[in-house]
Amino acid sequence: MPDENLLSTLENGLRQSRATRSRLASRLADLEAEAERVRTELNEMDAIISQTEAAMFRILSSTFGAAQASAAPSDAEIEFALRRDAVVNAARAAQTPPAAYSAGNAMQQRGPVFRHAIPPIRPDTEPKSDRFFERTIPHATAVLLREAGGPLHVNEIYNRLLEGGFQFTGQNPTISIAVSLNRNNRFRKVAPGTFDLVIRDAAQAS
Repeated sequence: MPDENLLSTLENGLRQSRATRSRLASRLADLEAEAERVRTELNEMDAIISQTEAAMFRILSSTFGAAQASAAPSDAEIEFALRRDAVVNAARAAQTPPAAYSAGNAMQQRGPVFRHAIPPIRPDTEPKSDRFFERTIPHATAVLLREAGGPLHVNEIYNRLLEGGFQFTGQNPTISIAVSLNRNNRFRKVAPGTFDLVIRDAAQAS
């Protein structure tokens, strides 16, 4: 009968669909297991990268520390510190592959690149006010960048913060400034060691 033939055809189709689904589910389980293995390997590599970066930073610090105790870190050292900070932050993130935090992504430059002479740190800088006393680096720097009307190098930011009575702790204040600004989404790095306000782009575009 036609109904029996149709039913038989549908039953055959159902069996084939179930068999296909079973194969797909098995394949998906294999892929998920493989993905989990890859995530584990990525996390292991993330830890190795973080440890290697930390070891390199310690070596650089010991190498340059004695010879350049009174000198400001170079832009290369500042960039290295920012890369190390990005890797450390990536290692703390939830199961995120470290490739997503490569130097190119972690420090992706947006907008035009500003290039200018690196200003020196003025060793004889004296406080002229106390307007930045007990302020945070991001808050005080935002004020300076708005006043400057353009990007500033961390050396110049350091000079101006000292003039405003900011009190630094630690041996490398310019690196502390760079790391602090690089972590804050109110700022963007426009050149090595040089930062500007993100909101300035929106203001200029309007």
